[in-house]
Order: sequence, then structure tokens, then C-alpha cells
Amino acid sequence: MTLSGPSENPELTMDRTTLAAIFSITVLLGACESGELMTYQDGFAPVTDGSLYYQVAGSGDTVVLIHGNAGDHRHWNNQFEYLASRFRVIRYDVRGYGKSSVPIIGAPYSDSADLAALLDYLDIGDAHIVGWSMGSGVAFDFATAFPERAKSLVSVGPWVNGYASEAVDALIVQMGAVADAVAEGGALAGSNAFTDLVLGESIFKESADEFMRKVGSEYSWWAFANPSQAIPMEPSPASQLSNLAMPVLVITAEYDLPACREIGDLINSTVPNARQVVLQNTGHLMHIERPDAFNAELHAFLNDSR
Repeated sequence: MTLSGPSENPELTMDRTTLAAIFSITVLLGACESGELMTYQDGFAPVTDGSLYYQVAGSGDTVVLIHGNAGDHRHWNNQFEYLASRFRVIRYDVRGYGKSSVPIIGAPYSDSADLAALLDYLDIGDAHIVGWSMGSGVAFDFATAFPERAKSLVSVGPWVNGYASEAVDALIVQMGAVADAVAEGGALAGSNAFTDLVLGESIFKESADEFMRKVGSEYSWWAFANPSQAIPMEPSPASQLSNLAMPVLVITAEYDLPACREIGDLINSTVPNARQVVLQNTGHLMHIERPDAFNAELHAFLNDSR
């Protein structure tokens, strides 16, 4: 099932009331686990110099899902409906991805401030923050900048900004090759290069490979074709891991990317209230390839962290 709503990006000059009236759309998703029809709302939340596309479903404690690179909110297709039967779940497109607005050259922004603005717009004080890969980096940025608003944090395919190692350097080189492919062949070439060069041997299911190539081919690849406008956090989140007091779950995989396995071990050994789960027989796309096992671990942690 493709869980994306019908909204299109509004004019950024629209005020909050207009945005809410036009883009808070209720959409039927089909039968959820209880057998009842499930709905979600989608819309655009105003942020400084742009807007973020989001989807909301369910009720109870709020869980925010942050996608990875080369894609959008669809990275969480296997978790959105599952979690919405148990929590209030939000997934959104990070600035520069999916239906959210792209950064403006010369207008610095912060992904953590963007997430805080999204929660403000939805009148949410705090939430459980779940990030995969790049989204894990955003999650740690947010938890570091707004610790009182992160009830817990789940780092999937772990990443934290400011960590340096030979494995990270190797990944950066691969990302540079993806940028070259985007420059030479556009979105499809970028998607294929990202899937082959970055994910490569970490993919275990053909369906996951096909999914990532499809979503990647629909990505603008803005971040690979333009200088970053994101403001790096100083001191870095990696240097402040020991200050985090909220419960943290690290979910990595037997065949996750080397840099991500390193970062998972770092988080697990540095954050005071952290624990780590290693899913077997899968790689960086663990939540796509093994959703049942992944969802069980995620649900158990979120229940314990209410």
C-alpha cells in the first residue's frame, strides 16, 4: 500500500490559518489491525523560509518518524499504520526532501528547529523521536537542542552528527560518487548509484532494493547538487551524547553499514540510558526487510518509555 496523501506544496506566502484549512485533509488508509477503517491527516507546517509536509494518524503518546537520505516519509511505510493503532504517529519530509520545500541558498536553517516548529504547529509538547540513518542524525540534533521535548529516542541504522572515523570518511567518499552520478545522469542515475555504492551489500531483499530505487528516482537530489544550508550544531551532538538523559534505543543490524555499526556501539556505550538491539540476517534497510521483528522491538521500547 502506498501511504501518501493528495496534498501539493502550498504557496509559502499563505498564512497558518489558510494552510490549516486547505491542507488538513483526512484520508482513508483501509482496514487497520482492528478491522476498522484507519485515517490520517496530512498537511504542510510553516517553518522559517519554507514548509514541511507531514502525515498524522492515531492517538495517544506522540511518535515522530524521521526518514533517511535519498527518500522521504515513505521509508516508514511498514511502521506508520502499525504504530498508528497504538500511538499518535507523525511522519514528515525533512526540508529538501519529498513534498517539503527545498532550502534557499543564503538562508541557513536547522533541521532540529524545523522539527520543533512542526511540533509547535501541531500543538505537541514532547514526543518519542525515531530516526533512520540520516534521520537518526536529525533525531540526535533535536534531542541535544531540545532535550525536554524528546521523551525517548530511537536510532535506527545509527547516525550522529560530528562523529569522525575511517568508516565515516569512506562513506563520505561514496556519497561524493553519488553526487557525481546525479550531476551526470540526474535522479535515476543518483538513485542507482546510492543503492549500489552506499547500500550495496547491505541489502538482502530484492523488494527492498526495488523500493529504494523507486523512491530515490523520485527524489530531487537537491542535497547532492547544492551546498548545504543547514547550520551545524556546535558543540556537535556526538560530543554531547553523555549529556542525554532520555531513554535511547539503538537498532542496528548484523550487516548494517560499517560506519553505522561503529556509531551504534558509540551511542550504546556513551549515552547513560541506552541499550542496543542487533537484528540478524538483514542490513541497513532492516525496518523494510524485517518489519515484524523491527516493529516488535520498537513497540516494546516505546511502551516501556511512555
